[in-house]
Amino acid sequence: MFLTFTPCRAICNGHLRVALIALTLIGAPGLAISSAGAPTQAVQDRTVSGRVLSGEDNTPLPGVNVAVKGSTRGTTTDANGTYRISVPDNNAVLVFSSVGFISQELTIGTRATVDITLAADDKTLSEVVVVGYGTQKKSQLTGAISSVGSKEIAELPITNARQALQGRAAGVDVVQNSSKPGAGPTVRIRGRRSINASNDPLYVVDGIPLAGGIDDINPYDIASMEVLKDASATAIYGSRGSNGVVLITTKRGKTGKTVVSYDGYYGLSDRLGQIDVFNGPEFAEYKRESRRAVGNYPAGPTTNEADVKIFEPIELDGIATGRSTDYQSFLLRQGNIQSHQVGIQGGNEKTQFAISGNYFKDVGIVKNQDFTRYTFRVNIDHQISNKIKVGISTLGVYSLRNGENFNPLGGAYAENPLGKPYDDNGNLIFLPTSDGLRTNPIAEIIPGAQVDLTKRMRLFNSIYGEWNIIDGLRYRVNFGPDLTNRRVGRFVGSQTNARRGADPTAFSFNEYQFNWTLENILTYSKTFNQVHNLNFTALQSVQKDDYETNEISVTGVPAETQLFYNLGQASLINSVGSNVRRWTLNSYMGRVNYDYNNKYLLTLTARYDGSSRFGENTKYGFFPSAAVGWNISNESFMKTVTWVDNLKLRASYGTIGSTAIDPYQTQAQLARTAYAFGTVGAFGYRPFTISNPDLKWETTTTGNIGLDYSFFKGRLAGSLEYYRADTRDLLLFDQLPLTSGFDRVLRNVGKTRNQGIELTLSSVNVDATGGFRWTTDLQFTRNRESILELFNGKVDDVGNSRFIGQPLTAYFDYKKIGIWQTSEAEEAKRYQSVPGQIKIQDTNGDGRIDPFDRVILGSQVPKWSAGITNRFEYKGFDLSFFVFARIGYMFRSLFHQDFLTLAGRYNSLDVDYWSPNNPTNEFPRPNQNQEFPPFRSTLLYFDGTFVKIRNINFGYNVPSKFTQKLGVSSLRVFASIQQPFIFSEYRTKYKGIDSETDGDVNADQSPAVRQTTFGINLKF
Repeated sequence: MFLTFTPCRAICNGHLRVALIALTLIGAPGLAISSAGAPTQAVQDRTVSGRVLSGEDNTPLPGVNVAVKGSTRGTTTDANGTYRISVPDNNAVLVFSSVGFISQELTIGTRATVDITLAADDKTLSEVVVVGYGTQKKSQLTGAISSVGSKEIAELPITNARQALQGRAAGVDVVQNSSKPGAGPTVRIRGRRSINASNDPLYVVDGIPLAGGIDDINPYDIASMEVLKDASATAIYGSRGSNGVVLITTKRGKTGKTVVSYDGYYGLSDRLGQIDVFNGPEFAEYKRESRRAVGNYPAGPTTNEADVKIFEPIELDGIATGRSTDYQSFLLRQGNIQSHQVGIQGGNEKTQFAISGNYFKDVGIVKNQDFTRYTFRVNIDHQISNKIKVGISTLGVYSLRNGENFNPLGGAYAENPLGKPYDDNGNLIFLPTSDGLRTNPIAEIIPGAQVDLTKRMRLFNSIYGEWNIIDGLRYRVNFGPDLTNRRVGRFVGSQTNARRGADPTAFSFNEYQFNWTLENILTYSKTFNQVHNLNFTALQSVQKDDYETNEISVTGVPAETQLFYNLGQASLINSVGSNVRRWTLNSYMGRVNYDYNNKYLLTLTARYDGSSRFGENTKYGFFPSAAVGWNISNESFMKTVTWVDNLKLRASYGTIGSTAIDPYQTQAQLARTAYAFGTVGAFGYRPFTISNPDLKWETTTTGNIGLDYSFFKGRLAGSLEYYRADTRDLLLFDQLPLTSGFDRVLRNVGKTRNQGIELTLSSVNVDATGGFRWTTDLQFTRNRESILELFNGKVDDVGNSRFIGQPLTAYFDYKKIGIWQTSEAEEAKRYQSVPGQIKIQDTNGDGRIDPFDRVILGSQVPKWSAGITNRFEYKGFDLSFFVFARIGYMFRSLFHQDFLTLAGRYNSLDVDYWSPNNPTNEFPRPNQNQEFPPFRSTLLYFDGTFVKIRNINFGYNVPSKFTQKLGVSSLRVFASIQQPFIFSEYRTKYKGIDSETDGDVNADQSPAVRQTTFGINLKF
């Protein structure tokens, strides 16, 4: 390698070890490291031979890799399972490995013949998977569950754990909507079900449901993530399982040697290009064309006489001098990202522990935007006696986020490039042109001009105690207190575009949340007659949440340096508010797992939930599910089909719910109102919302059929799923007659459906002699989302763009079919248009354009999405790349809405607009007299299809012969590139930023980011 890494002196124990590691990583030719004074002696190689047999049927195993550990020597067994290999001495260790079998290591000693039997690797069958309130062998699963391990998570230098699910779990749609530091993605499991309630999944960390998201969880602390998708898997969470469940298990201590580890990386963040707006000369021509359209500028060549009439002096100076101010360059920078984690794992027979601390910082490419997070985790398990065990998992988090709601780039995109940002003395010009509505965007990033700071502190615990009452019968109690405190402070100074010289404003928002969960769990496991396996789980659970906020907004702080810290002295208090929200969930659950001889599987689950959020008459709901499975590969008739390792068919059906509404929505509420009391004004209260004591859960009924498979000794494995989920009793606002005194009431009406297929495929493409290995993981998802009923039954809700048979979010608008051309002037006139304007489809052919010509243009739901990861390994080197695609969906670009006005006043995206000399069909002619082009909403819809190379990772595991001499048990260095390439028509053709979105593209988007990181994984 050509990179030199200089680890921390404290970790590497002095300058000598630092130097040795650096030289090792450089790989200096001929370098040898040995103990001082130790003599070297040549050792005569000798040959060892032997035979490798299968542990299943004692037959010879061809193609087994045989290698001398710590060296490049290797061979493979022949058709008879025999091998011959040269070894350096009696201490040599032979490593035997083959796909589908458990690898073994043997020290040869003085033997000349070494025979060995390899046991079948049935990890695809015996692998333990975390499920709700327990674990199960993968071969015994009847539910649809996707798993992401710590290895896959470690491949990506990610900000939060949700990003690790993108393209790694079929049926899970993960969309990164923003490149701002600290911004997390949106996660949808098997589509969206609800129109008004949340579609976010439930997150459970170490057995405790989280009240908030998982952005506080450090990815390096995660051992595994399981995504529960069907009713069999999620029904155990009852009223909170309809949107899917993500189970997160953090790393715990292990019995044995204490391991100290360091994992860290540092990288640079660069923008993938910047937004293409008109430069100086292009803007001048764009402004001229907008005047030609209304006769305020002559056709033909430009003249100084004509320019003087439409350009102000500063613009004329810019044209004469060729000035073209790129305001984006003043606001953007090269960002950086870094993460440093130190961990300690170990324990003995009684106590195991895992302790870690992490520092993470992401400095964004936009100035004044960054995110910093400190996390500390302690996991301890202690065996008090042979029957009693206790443990605790504690997470402490402190984070700072700057610029979450601040983005000065909007001003940079629209600012006149002919203007002058600084005077000849280098002083900032607050108004670069005479337009009083457009201030200098550079003023936004002057230190102290605008401050947007969010501080967040969290202490999350999972405490448990276990009592093994008798053999097979166990009681466990879980207690999970979760305390969060967040403070948002915002300040906007007078010299900003928002205030334009007026008094500064300030805002402070404080949030306090305390959530606790108490669970009592009883499990019983027993095998009868060696073929009947029974497992029973019973649960009683209570969860309570207290949430409080207070806020104040002011104008006119005494001194701008006080920011938002002295609001009581402001000249004007705009508003003061406070809020409290409390809810409680009481639950009872039972689950039975049964299998006969690991062939025929049955799972029955039922949960009974009571929630304070719902009406007096409907606080409790019952959520049952049933699932069956058939391990076909365990049947006697499959014994002769040797290429099939595992084949399991399973099916599930059940009902799950959603409590994802705010408390008190079932109750009647009052609102403050102003009225005249004599000659003075007064405040009173009026009825605001009407109560609905019958409001209940949104309920989803899910059916799932799945096939798990593994062929050719594990070379080809995966699963195939088909599902359908029907959600009824949607929470929708129903319109009320005006005579009632209310405009609407929240009711349970409407139905939606999601159905689709999922494919997971893992393959070992090459496992060659000499150590070269190539594997591939593929995830494919196709989901169809549709509305079945609304509050008026099977009638479209045109006003809210909701249509029977269409996805929850469909775009209903006029359809642009081009631009009216000069040759079409007469026809355009019939439609009250002129050449250069947008040409709209006359859908009903009545010779006019009216609302009846609107059509459904598309939806936000992709036709399919997929992720594919390829990994290559060779003698300590590894290379992987991850490609993610989202195909066939539409979105609306609010970015184009704000920065494509085409009026010739403000700068615009550099688009191919129409003119008599450029008769394009893409964008209409600029027009001074129109603030926006007629039917401009038709310009905002785009095909969101994209393919991204999300990550390329290259690493090297330093051989043990070097690490042992350094006192290090393992050392890996790596380099990674995040999002090096994006292939998207929206970016290349339509000047957009990034089409990755689960809704509309926001106007305050920052450029897409590419990150290049270099890191090290070190263990002592």
